[in-house]
Amino acid sequence: MNNQWRFKGNELKYVKDVLDSGEGSSTTGSYNKAFEELFALKNNAKYAVTFNSGTSTLHAALDALGVSYGDEVIIPPITVYSNFAVTIAANAIPVFADVEEDTFNICPKDIERKITSKTKAIMPVSLYGLSCDLDKIMAIAKKHNLVVINDAAEAHGATWNNKPISEYAHVTSYSTENSKHISTGDGGIITTNDEMTAKRCRKFGSMGYSLMTADEGRLRLNKEVFQDPTYKRHDGFAYNYRMPEVAAAVGLAQTEKYEFFIELREKIGQHMREIALTSDFLIPQKKIDGARNTYWTFAARMIRSDIKWQDFRKKFIEFGGESIFACWALTYDEPIVAEGIFKKQNPALYSNIEYKKSDYPVAEKIQPQLMQFPLNYSSYEESQPQLDALDKTLRFYE
Repeated sequence: MNNQWRFKGNELKYVKDVLDSGEGSSTTGSYNKAFEELFALKNNAKYAVTFNSGTSTLHAALDALGVSYGDEVIIPPITVYSNFAVTIAANAIPVFADVEEDTFNICPKDIERKITSKTKAIMPVSLYGLSCDLDKIMAIAKKHNLVVINDAAEAHGATWNNKPISEYAHVTSYSTENSKHISTGDGGIITTNDEMTAKRCRKFGSMGYSLMTADEGRLRLNKEVFQDPTYKRHDGFAYNYRMPEVAAAVGLAQTEKYEFFIELREKIGQHMREIALTSDFLIPQKKIDGARNTYWTFAARMIRSDIKWQDFRKKFIEFGGESIFACWALTYDEPIVAEGIFKKQNPALYSNIEYKKSDYPVAEKIQPQLMQFPLNYSSYEESQPQLDALDKTLRFYE
């Protein structure tokens, strides 16, 4: 799969502009701000803040929303490891809630079962492009006075109740890594409608500079203040998670084509779904009225016990398909968790934490079944061999 087609807009022009200007940092250049403003507009949010990854976005959001030592953060076990890692980085305690069998997303009922007096935050994941149930999750959060960070790394442009998902959670986090709807190579961006949350996120990602505001990450706008021996720079504990100007220049150009990228994946994903539904053993992610699935990938459960997952993939490739990705191992099965390696980060806090597989029966059931079909193609026509290969594979196993 060749990604060159994705960078045929203003990417080169804007990158050249950065290089010609000599302003390669977000603290001095203008492209991070331009990217943030357009991305916020596209997602109907008041504020957006760029970061160097969709992991640092989550770390910043935890800090901005007050998650700290010993707080519990509820996350799903079907997701990339980042959700667990940033919770540990915040000296908080990851608590898993099971997922739903049909949406593959975190189960609101199990979220509520896992709430204790220590729970501070819910970090759902809008998996594969389908929003988690934001109505139920936000109602639970309000009932228990919790904060919500929606990990929408894979859900650019997704909606819930026909509204952008950015309108719901306290923070919505997006990835701009190479495989996502829009790409800066590596990177991430958050949206929020709360000014103080945006400011705190920005400061956490930029070394706690006191000059940072919700909508401004440039430091040297007022040189009379900045270039003074009495000036004190840092008034908060933070990291350097800034997005470079070159990446932001690419991000701006990509966001200018936001609808094109999303609509293309959506069209291909919907056709894959139609083909899958002609079988009785490849079960697509549930379709929900008012929830726009923007199909980072087409995901489905292959439920035939007499067909090996690997054999299905081989047959798909034999028929001209490019690849099928497996779902990540359940987070608690990753060696960093299963072998207790994470406990070294804070033995006093984590030494007694254990995760029982029996607490997550749905995740245990569906993880080995999940198949992820890439949709990163330049046109519907280019994806046609993948659609044909899926149809032929399903017919082969009838």
